[in-house]
Amino acid sequence: MAEKNNKNKQRSNLGNLKPGGKPPKFNPYWIYGIVIVIFLAIQYFSFGGGPVKTTWNEVRTTMLTQHDIARIVVVNRDEAQIYLKEDSYEKYADKLNTGFGAPSKFGPHFIFTIGTVETFENNLDEAQENFAEDQKVTPEYNNVTNYFGEIISWILPFLIIIAIWWWIFRRMSKGAGGAGGAGNIFNVGKSQAKVFDKDSRVSTTFKDVAGLAEAKQEVEEVVSFLKSPAKYTKLGGKIPKGALLVGPPGTGKTLLAKAVAGEANVPFFSMSGSDFVEMFVGVGASRVRDLFKQAKEKAPCIVFIDEIDAIGRARGRNPNMGSNDERENTLNQLLTEMDGFDTNSGVIILAATNRADMLDRALMRAGRFDRQIHVELPDLNERGEIFKVHLRPIKLSDEVDASFLAKQTPGFSGADIANVCNEAALIAARKNRDKVGRQDFLDAVDRIIGGLEKKNKIISRDEKKRIAYHEAGHATISWLLEHAHPLVKVTIVPRGKALGAAWYLPEERSITTKEQLLDEMCSALGGRAAEEIIFSSISSGAQNDLEKVTKQAYAMISIFGMSPKVGNVSFYDSTGQSDFGFTKPYSEKTAELIDSESKGLIDSQYERALQVLKEHSEGHKKLAERLLEKEVIFGEDLEEIFGKRPWVKDELTAENQTIMDPKPETETPDKTTSA
Repeated sequence: MAEKNNKNKQRSNLGNLKPGGKPPKFNPYWIYGIVIVIFLAIQYFSFGGGPVKTTWNEVRTTMLTQHDIARIVVVNRDEAQIYLKEDSYEKYADKLNTGFGAPSKFGPHFIFTIGTVETFENNLDEAQENFAEDQKVTPEYNNVTNYFGEIISWILPFLIIIAIWWWIFRRMSKGAGGAGGAGNIFNVGKSQAKVFDKDSRVSTTFKDVAGLAEAKQEVEEVVSFLKSPAKYTKLGGKIPKGALLVGPPGTGKTLLAKAVAGEANVPFFSMSGSDFVEMFVGVGASRVRDLFKQAKEKAPCIVFIDEIDAIGRARGRNPNMGSNDERENTLNQLLTEMDGFDTNSGVIILAATNRADMLDRALMRAGRFDRQIHVELPDLNERGEIFKVHLRPIKLSDEVDASFLAKQTPGFSGADIANVCNEAALIAARKNRDKVGRQDFLDAVDRIIGGLEKKNKIISRDEKKRIAYHEAGHATISWLLEHAHPLVKVTIVPRGKALGAAWYLPEERSITTKEQLLDEMCSALGGRAAEEIIFSSISSGAQNDLEKVTKQAYAMISIFGMSPKVGNVSFYDSTGQSDFGFTKPYSEKTAELIDSESKGLIDSQYERALQVLKEHSEGHKKLAERLLEKEVIFGEDLEEIFGKRPWVKDELTAENQTIMDPKPETETPDKTTSA
């Protein structure tokens, strides 16, 4: 039975171990604590206890009078130790300490402070004046050196300095021991990559990645090769050494990497580009070496570097102009490890960035990053798939449909769609609803694009009227021009920084014609034109419109080559090299021509906007008055006033209108832009 009980205890102890099966490590700091406790015990208890503090009055009236004192020893001329006679020890037992702290029978038993030696001697002689000579106690004098205290007084300052130094460097190298210890200054050059293997798996799979069909196919091929390499090697093929995920923020680059980590049955190293950067010289290169050393030991494996532009920026672009740059040293080491003299068989590199134009060319060449996988903004069908993923945990009403929501969010990234779903759930909860409805999602899109409604903002009647006519000018021209985005909703309720806003339904197109750009420009100038016609004056409310129109006009002339006088030239540098140049890529004469053509383009569209509004002045005024009355109007109101748009094949209704491109009626530029 005893053996059985012992086995059960061992099993219970094994059950308390960590998943790795190893017992918890002993902390070496406990040793330091034990040593300190032992020294304190030696100092204060001395293994025999200590004397009890008393007073001269008690010594004189009790111990001296009853002749219980055997010796009086004055230590260091300021403290007197009382030694009792052996037959008097029991008399004072109740006053002495007991247990471990009790003094020995040999003393000292009591102790008190004497003041000065002369005063103590006079008091002692006076107290023993009537005693016989054999009963008098003569004091003894002794000097004792506290070696422990002196040693501590010498060592303690150095210990404090060392402790401060250790704490500072621990803070500076916090987390530097990702592979070899927690925060140790000597491990600052170790890799900080998180390793995901069979003991710590990632739950994300390719089923959680909606849309991105082409990008997903590329990375699935990497996983497929690792699972069954014979399928590719029998035909003489080789797996790409690296794949670079490129795309705008929020499109799912890191999510794809998480899915690879969840699907692959090989070790997965994950870290950020900024993890290589440290204030110490040479640390970045050291961490790169340590990362690839670990990866080679666990090959085949995958290494994922998020935001690689932190270390992969093109060399020679350092603003310090020729000084030694730690980032360049780190990049050089990374280039060597990826494809240098030593081969890295079985180590596949995945990286993600939204600034691929800034990366070094040597990093982008074949043999390092063989593939560039472009992760673009999702189209209509892909947005529907993404909505289905994010709608799973939400309690939806029957009227909500993923395809309907996809139509409301052109230009949205996957992160934006996740934000819409979360915001809709919060809005429904705020209204104490049991399920999230269609209107909650529309309100969520309004909230994300236009900002929070400010119904209590103080606006005068004259300002409100000007805002209404301004927004009605935008709406009128956009409805009447063929290539302008059709209006969905107009409001004069302030949102964010904007005092008024208009939402449009942009077409999902890959290229844009000159006629489309001119119609959009004319529509943007409709607010300023309406103010000039109705009030014979202009305001600062068109700042955002003018900013957008100016940028669009210069882009048409100098980038898209849409000016006959300037010609079919483009001064845009897609490589990003011109960002560090000190001269323009054209002459001063060409610059004057670009300015002149851009201004002429804007002026012609402004005159066109004035003409359109004058021709439809009655409808414009009706729309503005209805906007003043209702504060919010929809596309069906414009259809009632101006009629259907003859060139639109599928007419939009108020139910499936999207919410895009608010036009601010404010002096400060708004963050919203047209899609």
